[in-house]
Amino acid sequence: MSTDYQQAREALGARLRELRFSSPGGRLTGQQLAQRLGWPGSKVSKLENGRQTASPEDLRAWAEATGQPDQYPELAARLAGFESHIRSWRRTLANGFKPLHEGLSAEIERTTEMWVWEESVIAGLLQTPEYARHVIQRYSELRGGANDIEAAVRSRVQRQEWLYRPGRKLHVLMWEAALRSLICPPSVLAAQLDRLTGVVGMEWTPSSWASSFTASVKIVPANGFWVLDDSLVVAEDWHAELWLDDADNIALYSKVWRTLRESAVYGSDAHALINSARRAVPAPVVRPG
Repeated sequence: MSTDYQQAREALGARLRELRFSSPGGRLTGQQLAQRLGWPGSKVSKLENGRQTASPEDLRAWAEATGQPDQYPELAARLAGFESHIRSWRRTLANGFKPLHEGLSAEIERTTEMWVWEESVIAGLLQTPEYARHVIQRYSELRGGANDIEAAVRSRVQRQEWLYRPGRKLHVLMWEAALRSLICPPSVLAAQLDRLTGVVGMEWTPSSWASSFTASVKIVPANGFWVLDDSLVVAEDWHAELWLDDADNIALYSKVWRTLRESAVYGSDAHALINSARRAVPAPVVRPG
């Protein structure tokens, strides 16, 4: 968890403690407040000490239980401020994959130019429906709590309409691992690579596409991310999705993208790399009838 995020969580906890101390009916102990809320006493302690992230419902209940319901908007604004940057998968997926995809789709709709880096999976805007289905299914199995996979697939595929709108431009870099990872059945990967072959060279695609395993690289090819209009970075980690809108982080990720581009192949070489991966896809096993 980032230092900035933890500091913000601790600051919110300190504010909650202030409300407990300043209750109009008299200062409340942690145990008294927990009893009013029907919570275990440990939850009050964890929230106040920044060891647990409050939900909006927790904050509303806290404000009401301390006799200060008018403080809820301030508490909610504090929570929204730091959760807008680090979005826990556990919390984000509580309502399923579809809202998650729709949230990013709304940001993409407002975007005219994107720079994408993926180290081990085909970029979402270029995925076939079957490939997307298997990727989303794997994340669902890992993180749990989301079973609306088909709705998520539809949302991801609909997002691709952005590619064909006037004035939109996509820059994609992928490491060779993205072309070869069998996150799906071989037949699905083969179809996905055929799609990539078809889109290289289209008007909205860049000249650089992929970096070979054998290419010399200046930084470790890790951590997929998107830069949207030089105004927002969306990056994924195992525990959370990061939305970064400060100038320093945007400049850093843009520099990472440009550095990775130096190791990329272009035009016919990109086609050759994709075709090499396509030929390496395992052939279907034919069983005796």
